[in-house]
Amino acid sequence: MNLNLSASLNILKLIAKPSLCLPHATVATFDDLPVPLNKAFSGSNKKVDIRAVVLDKDDCFAIPDHNEVHEPYKKRRFEALRAAYPGRRLLIVSNTAGATSYDTDGRLTSAVEQATGLKVLPHAVKKPGCGDEIMSYFRQFPETGVTGPHHIAIVGDRLATDIMLANKMGSWGVWVKDGVIPLEQKSIFSKMERRLAPFLISRGYSPSEPSSPFE
Repeated sequence: MNLNLSASLNILKLIAKPSLCLPHATVATFDDLPVPLNKAFSGSNKKVDIRAVVLDKDDCFAIPDHNEVHEPYKKRRFEALRAAYPGRRLLIVSNTAGATSYDTDGRLTSAVEQATGLKVLPHAVKKPGCGDEIMSYFRQFPETGVTGPHHIAIVGDRLATDIMLANKMGSWGVWVKDGVIPLEQKSIFSKMERRLAPFLISRGYSPSEPSSPFE
C-alpha cells in the first residue's frame, strides 16, 4: 500500500486551521478554467498576477490512471493554457507521476510528459507537502517570472492535497469540483470533500489570500 504520509501528517494542521483546505476559486471542470487564470480571482481585493500554473493530473485534466489529456479538454482549454503559460510556466505536480515514492523508476513521469508535452515535477514529498520543491523548480527558471508563491496558481480536484498545498505555500488555489469521472466513481474522500467546503464556508471560514512581500 502506498500511503500519502504528507497528507496524513497535515491532517492535524487542517484540524487546527480548517480554512487551509478552502479554494480561492472553484470551477466545475477543467474546461471551465478561465484563461488567463487571473480572471478566476476577480473578486479579490488584491492585485493578482499569475505567472505560472501547477496542474494536478488525475481527475483534473486526465482520467485517473491515464496519461493523456481528457479529449474534450485538449483542443480548447489545455491548448489555451499552454499558450497563456508557455514553456516552464505550466507544470504538472501529481501524487502519482513524479512522486518518487510511487513512480519509483520514473516511467510514469516520462509517459505523462510524452503524452502532454509538459514537464512533470519529480518530488520526494507528496502533496500537500511539496511546496518547497515546487518553489525550487521555479527558482531554477527565472524566465517564468516567478519571484514568490503569490505568482503561482495551483489547480486540482482535491481539497486536502491540491488546495491545502496552495494555502500552505501562499499561492492561489483553484478547485476543480466535479473533475473528469462521475461522482459515483470517486473515492469516499473526494465525496466527503464536496460536502466539507460548503460546510466550512457556512461556518464563516475562508482562505487567506496570498500577498507579495511588498504588500
